Amino acid sequence: MMLSRILRAKAPQRLECGDDRARSSSRTHVGHVRKVNEDRILDRPERNLWAVADGMGGHHSGDVAAQLAIDALDALDNPTADTIVEALKGANSALYNRGYAGERRSGTTIVAASLQGHTAEIFWAGDSRAYRIRDGVLELLTHDHSLVQELIDAGAISDEEAVGHPKANVITRALGVEAHILIDRVRVALRDGDLILLCSDGLSRTLGAEAPRASSLQELASLLIDQAISRDGTDNVSLVIATTG
Repeated sequence: MMLSRILRAKAPQRLECGDDRARSSSRTHVGHVRKVNEDRILDRPERNLWAVADGMGGHHSGDVAAQLAIDALDALDNPTADTIVEALKGANSALYNRGYAGERRSGTTIVAASLQGHTAEIFWAGDSRAYRIRDGVLELLTHDHSLVQELIDAGAISDEEAVGHPKANVITRALGVEAHILIDRVRVALRDGDLILLCSDGLSRTLGAEAPRASSLQELASLLIDQAISRDGTDNVSLVIATTG
């Protein structure tokens, strides 16, 4: 599968990992406007586990929430679907209870993936997304928990009207917001050469129908970051690309 080439993003954090079972590449960038990166990434190909968390609540709040969620997943030595869900529910409780301990209330969206052979399991809460990339075409695997998505689902606005909507930042589900959290899950089949892309909304809002052509996972990850920064750059941008093919 041909995956291309372009200018590199300004000072991105680069994490490139892989082993015999899985390969992955991840990037995060603060963007051109914000001073603090509240996104966090988990890139563990040796455990077939990846995640992107997008914190909410400002400095010393959103970034802490995102890190707590990532740490909960990172503590799983042998992750399964059930333990991933339980780890995310535990992170939700820990974040929610921080508000009663006198700390600033904060939350985070989350999207995680576990790949086993030709099957990917996706877990999410919020508007961080997962895509399957097959033959260069992006297929959205998640359904946003957001006010704008609810308006689209109700037929109140079109997909085109959703772009730049003034309530685009209103999230209807995230870790740390309520005492209990429902983690959505989906299992998808993979073919040889398929890729799974996890990302924060700083990237997803800049994506088109097709992924840029690239010669490696690392090049594709850098290219996508460059594209997001050049097209928008008003938010933190984070992604993980993984494959077992």
